[in-house]
Amino acid sequence: MDELQTVLAALSTLRAPKARDEYDLHAQTAQALAAAGLSFRHEAPVAPRRRVDFLCGSVAIEVKRGRPARAALLTQLAAYARSPLVSSVVLVTERAPALPGSVCGKPLAIIGLQRLWGVAL
Repeated sequence: MDELQTVLAALSTLRAPKARDEYDLHAQTAQALAAAGLSFRHEAPVAPRRRVDFLCGSVAIEVKRGRPARAALLTQLAAYARSPLVSSVVLVTERAPALPGSVCGKPLAIIGLQRLWGVAL
């Protein structure tokens, strides 16, 4: 299993209840990665003035609460994807806007927390 698929398998175990804030989602994400035996760095620098929420090997993981604004989110994810430290990007969010399958030529995967619960909103 490649690195991205391993990270996605770990994150697919998330069953996050409605979070009070984004840091609740950070804690739950860290627990899922650790439970899968994956090493990661929290608030990892990937470029000057750019820190991704988690860097698991070369997989950048960004955590967003609610439904983030598409344009701003794509700008942020593209900045991470441009880093030579990053091979792929994963967005963990409660509700994801429609996004492409790649950003800056690197795979972009979405973990929609409401979908993991089987809830479609």
